[in-house]
Amino acid sequence: MDLTKPLAYRMSPKNLEDYVGQEHILGKDKILYRTIKADRLSSIILWGPPGCGKTSLARVISNTTKYKFLKINAVTSGVADIKNAIETAQNLLLNPSGKCILFIDEIHRFNKLQQDALLPYVENGTVILIGATTENPYFEVNKALISRSMVFHLNPLTDEDIFKVLKKSLSSQDGLASYNIKIEDSTLQKIAQTSNGDVRTALNGLEVAVLTTQMDENGLITITDEIAKECVQTRKAVFDKKGDSHYDNISAFIKSMRGSDPDAALFYLARALNAGEDPVFMARRIVIAAAEDVGMANPNALVVATSCMQAVTMVGMPEARIILAEATVYIATSKKSNAAYLGINKAMEDVANKDTGTIPMHIRNAPAEGMAKEGYGVGYKYPHDYPGHWVEQQYLPDKMLGTKYYIKDDTVD
Repeated sequence: MDLTKPLAYRMSPKNLEDYVGQEHILGKDKILYRTIKADRLSSIILWGPPGCGKTSLARVISNTTKYKFLKINAVTSGVADIKNAIETAQNLLLNPSGKCILFIDEIHRFNKLQQDALLPYVENGTVILIGATTENPYFEVNKALISRSMVFHLNPLTDEDIFKVLKKSLSSQDGLASYNIKIEDSTLQKIAQTSNGDVRTALNGLEVAVLTTQMDENGLITITDEIAKECVQTRKAVFDKKGDSHYDNISAFIKSMRGSDPDAALFYLARALNAGEDPVFMARRIVIAAAEDVGMANPNALVVATSCMQAVTMVGMPEARIILAEATVYIATSKKSNAAYLGINKAMEDVANKDTGTIPMHIRNAPAEGMAKEGYGVGYKYPHDYPGHWVEQQYLPDKMLGTKYYIKDDTVD
């Protein structure tokens, strides 16, 4: 192993026994483990966050398969690279089996044309595709490719998994065994916790700590909690604001407000802001929640939410976090009613799909002279002329009489 390469690369597993984590798909009774061991792999898509082991798993497969293993990166490759890979696979002198395993990293970066170029060769078995992506493949990858592949969702590694890898790196000849390092297990655990499920971040942080710490007079490199914290720095942003997890986080934020859990709502708000989310976007979600979920149970919620959006627009971060927090808590702790939301949905459905009849003549407008002779506005009763500012008269069309859209619930005063 070339020790000039990054520690994260050097510590990549060589076989399935070395692989740490993802027991839900790589346990010894799981299908992916069995197919890799038997070298009977079909096309697969590996989907998961950075540092969870997608590329490492591809390397394990490359070390165990009897087929030619080719790798391209979708960021730097195009249709020509795909064609070259296909030609190599079909060259019986170079590749007697006539097929290959093609690993495409960041496959979601391929456009439709590039993905379509792969399809016939995946279809006829010339290429066994292994695609790796951090984005939801059901959104980003050609549906025809998805239908011909098995999709495996990899989870962020646990703190325990990352601790095992860090511990192993200290004794491995491919890792840091050539250094005389003193580091407590508690410090390794803190590095693991700070890496947020990304083993690459953890290994990179440990390597920086070792390489930048002076040896003492006994040749010992001592890594303290302070040194580790400085090298790993702040906890990684928990999601990419443009990625799939962006939508998961905003969904959790909205549902926490709807579910009247202010603590969870503030947590997901903090995650969004930590990842660089646009505060105005978050304010718009609060406005929608105020209208959809609080509704007539507390109409003032919409006023608060709208004021929040205006204030956030004027103030900006970091102070906008306070305004967003206040509005979030207000919405989460308000009584809830979706009666108006359900009412407009039902009315929209009826208008779009039913013969709803015509507007009663007495409530029609009669702006021009002579229209009253045609019956426009004739017989209309002005409610303010009656006790309690109300008078019984028909407003719905004849065909819609008796229809109820707004059904007041017990949360509305």
